[in-house]
Amino acid sequence: MPLAVSILGLSVFALGTSEFMLSGLLQPIARDMDVSIPTAGLLISAFAIGMVVGAPLLAAATLRLPQRTTLIALLAVFGLGQVAGAVAPSYEVLFASRVVSALACAGFWAVGAAVAVSLVPVNARARAMAMMIGGLSIANVVGVPAGALLGQHAGWRAAFWAVAGLSALGLVGVVAFVPRTEARSGQDRPRLRRELAIYRDGQVWLALATTALSGGAVFCLFSYLAPLLTDVAGMDEGWVPTVLALFGVGALVGTAVGGRIADAHLFGTLYGGITASTLVLTALALTAHHVVAAVTLALLLGVTAFFTAPALNARMFNVANAAPTLAGATNTSAFNIGNTLGPWLGGLVIDAGWGYPAVAWTGAALAAAAIGMTAAASRLHHARGGSRVVTGSAAPEQQERHDALEQTG
Repeated sequence: MPLAVSILGLSVFALGTSEFMLSGLLQPIARDMDVSIPTAGLLISAFAIGMVVGAPLLAAATLRLPQRTTLIALLAVFGLGQVAGAVAPSYEVLFASRVVSALACAGFWAVGAAVAVSLVPVNARARAMAMMIGGLSIANVVGVPAGALLGQHAGWRAAFWAVAGLSALGLVGVVAFVPRTEARSGQDRPRLRRELAIYRDGQVWLALATTALSGGAVFCLFSYLAPLLTDVAGMDEGWVPTVLALFGVGALVGTAVGGRIADAHLFGTLYGGITASTLVLTALALTAHHVVAAVTLALLLGVTAFFTAPALNARMFNVANAAPTLAGATNTSAFNIGNTLGPWLGGLVIDAGWGYPAVAWTGAALAAAAIGMTAAASRLHHARGGSRVVTGSAAPEQQERHDALEQTG
């Protein structure tokens, strides 16, 4: 795997730490900014919405710029957003810094994913994406708990300074190791109208729906895992961070294994991982009152959920092969739509008085719907005899190779 892909994964570690660390910093932020906990929680929503909106918009806006230059600019803006958050004199300034950071984060994800898959052969795309997603997994295992710990002992602003430092480290790596690229010109010059043609392909929408439903299934449960463990399983609150870390460890294992398998068996990985997540969520709904079962299944959910992540990303790049930046951008948006949809549905279930185990049932239903989307995509794929590239074309031999690999899945 090229070193540049590892550097992109390091940068994603910084992005992911910033995205998720606020869950452990809401109380000190609320006290310092003199706002309520729900108001402080809007900082998390602002970041998620910024990711959904920012990914396609920035992908379109930077389409004709050199990708390396775009990565450098976005990572610099993201780092400055962290500095602005660290010195924010008011809640409003902090909120604005989160929106700016989210936009830069979304753009970096979109362009970075396109660069990562461009640096490897077609049959190594899932492994390249696993490297980037691995940065996000490590952020959940190490970065988020470390940010919360730093916030408790040195103040929440220290966590923002730490992420700013990580961003600077990633920026140096991108400058030093990501290959220099020039903006394409002439017939190869990207044209937004031509790139947007990918959205006329049903396979693209099936891929996006599968990503959104898969993400929603996992985060529907994960968002309420802490109260499920304490209020239903009877676990002491002090053990909750350990279980969350175990979920992160499972996610890291699932990403590594899924990345190695998905390139050769893409649909098989999707079927296997999403089906396993459905079964784990169902089992959790049935056994949530037992501490050992709940902890074990939380670990397994991390494995099964992130086992499919490289395949979900690789599939999107395959069906939108000639518009990789928009492919990465819209898949990022779909993932964050799932992150928003799942917790919202889980909240509705809880407000209805059905209890926390019902959240696991809701997640299982979303995962089952994702299986249906995968089945529809598989049938359409085989009916066409391979993936349809709707804008331009990949190199013929590369297109034939990835079609052959998908057929084996």
